[in-house]
Amino acid sequence: MNMWRSKEELLRLIFLLFLGQVVSFNLALTSFTSSLLSNLGVDTPLTQSFFTYLSLALAYGPVLLYRRQKLMVPWYWYALIGFIDVQGNFLVVKAYQFSSITSVTLLDCWTIPWVIVLTWIFIGTRYSLKQFLGAVVCIVGLGLVLLSDVHESGSAGTKPLLGDALVVMGTLFYAMSNVGEEFCVKNRDRVEVVAMLGVFGLLVGTCEISIFERKNLEAVKWTPEVVLLFAAFALSTFMFYSIVPFVLQMSGAALFNLSLLTSDMWAVVIRIFIYHQKVDWLYYFSFALVAIGLILYSISDKEPVTLMELENGSADVNIEYQLLNEENAVSRNEIVAT
Repeated sequence: MNMWRSKEELLRLIFLLFLGQVVSFNLALTSFTSSLLSNLGVDTPLTQSFFTYLSLALAYGPVLLYRRQKLMVPWYWYALIGFIDVQGNFLVVKAYQFSSITSVTLLDCWTIPWVIVLTWIFIGTRYSLKQFLGAVVCIVGLGLVLLSDVHESGSAGTKPLLGDALVVMGTLFYAMSNVGEEFCVKNRDRVEVVAMLGVFGLLVGTCEISIFERKNLEAVKWTPEVVLLFAAFALSTFMFYSIVPFVLQMSGAALFNLSLLTSDMWAVVIRIFIYHQKVDWLYYFSFALVAIGLILYSISDKEPVTLMELENGSADVNIEYQLLNEENAVSRNEIVAT
């Protein structure tokens, strides 16, 4: 039985690592297609995301309609999350017009400290000192990307600092969207969340395209290469939105964050071998710091616990925020008994 369990756990770990790398590859593909579209003179970030939300709505919307059940979360919460998610995608994709693919993908890790702050404030998640230290190391490493873009040559983009600022603002919107999704997914249906995100993201994106992006869209020359890149972006982001909930459900944030880290190395490889651009040495150093920070942040075997779980008594009694050994627990019971 022990041998069977160990084999089963090994197969499960291999499957999780595979799923994590699928997510990481899709994230790298998203960055690659956005960068190529920018190089071709296509400046339509809202339209790129439009096809993502359209695919999510068409894929998961019919499933939701077939169930004929009342929404578990009020529609206006989904509308808010959809609006926030659209803004995050717009800012990050827009950043490729001004900054390099390596800067955008590395700075995208700013989502982690934003999520820590927002979940601490709004959900009451309690993090360990080790996780805070990991977040600080990540921030230091990401700060080196800004320093590198200050003195790097034109290969970093036309306005690298503006692009970096757009990414940081975009990650704040991503963090708000992720926290909102986490709040809705807790004891709720994941298909409903993804479907409604697609529907309201589609509605918000359509309105904003008609107001802000009509001229840019009319200026696009729809060559087969551009159409293929739009399709690749939509497919990669659709896969990303679809797989992420399963990875989080099966493994938690630790393995998920470590898996996404490899997308940054894919970006460096793309820049060196496809764009034939020189990468500043600070990129490698900052990547190492980000890797160390994410490992420190994710090194705990247990997920952070929320105040809501503690109050409901649903939290694991072995989490690091509670007593760490049985001896202390016994002594505590003896005190209570007396």
